[in-house]
Amino acid sequence: MTTRAPAHPVGVGGQTLKVVRLKHPGRWIASAVALVLAAMLVNTLITNKNFQWDVVAKYFTSKSVLSGLGRTLELTALAMLIGIVLGVVLALMRLSGSPVLKSIAGLYVWVFRGTPLLVQLILLYNISALYPKLSLGIPFGPEFVSGNVNTIITPYVVALAALALNEAAFMSEIIRGGILSVEPGQVEAAQALGMRRNRITRRVVLPQAMRFIIPPTGNQVISMLKATSLVSVIALPELLYSTQVIYTRTYQTIPLLIVATLWYLIVTSVLMVGQGFLERRYSRGSRSSGATIQGPTMLRRLTGLNWRSARTAVADPPPLTPEGRSR
Repeated sequence: MTTRAPAHPVGVGGQTLKVVRLKHPGRWIASAVALVLAAMLVNTLITNKNFQWDVVAKYFTSKSVLSGLGRTLELTALAMLIGIVLGVVLALMRLSGSPVLKSIAGLYVWVFRGTPLLVQLILLYNISALYPKLSLGIPFGPEFVSGNVNTIITPYVVALAALALNEAAFMSEIIRGGILSVEPGQVEAAQALGMRRNRITRRVVLPQAMRFIIPPTGNQVISMLKATSLVSVIALPELLYSTQVIYTRTYQTIPLLIVATLWYLIVTSVLMVGQGFLERRYSRGSRSSGATIQGPTMLRRLTGLNWRSARTAVADPPPLTPEGRSR
């Protein structure tokens, strides 16, 4: 049972105990400096006419910009979906008992994690220099279907493939780490109940691993959204390229870049909120109710005051000696 702090100082053994708040002069100085810098930033945003906020408002909801935004969201969703599916396959291959599957998955992750996404994108865009024609058939036998690479691999296909293949390498490590975080005893208990391996993976391992997979996956979605801007180098009209097309014609570079920046910030903010909901959903039951209640609130974190420690200091005075004096 927690004892509330009395309204007035308490006398123990002839001494008066007072609760004194800790002083943090450095924290107040840092806060003042931060507020001054924030005020200077707001002032320059308002008074500097070179930002051309009227131009920003004009193109913020223009048809070409919204079309590029839709293409960015489409690439993000499809690339993440393909990357997650392929990442699950790669993670299971790396956790399998087959040395061949482990080696293939390890080689894939090594290549795509060890090279920049921009290099992969440009290389895949110029794949026709290596393979002018694609064909499907029996090895060393007849071909059933064939076609020109430049006709089949369009800039959109290149962008989607490069983003998805690169993301799969990172997602495989995230999923593998989540699976390894599950206690082996959970799997052994499921096996003792007679559950098959596939069902154990779907019903026991993956639900528990989701608590460790969701947070980094949310970060990967946000990173994927920003990585779509790289496809502008192959002239795919996503958000950044759409603004580039406009400012190459109007020479209003800064306002159009601000338009793209604001849209990226809006979408990433929405994704961060969604990530927070998912984290809370999958973290239910991971902490005891007592720890949740006694944990520091946002107000305590902002003010830096530890009221519980103060209450404990007053409610639990120091022990007394036989002479009645506190130690």
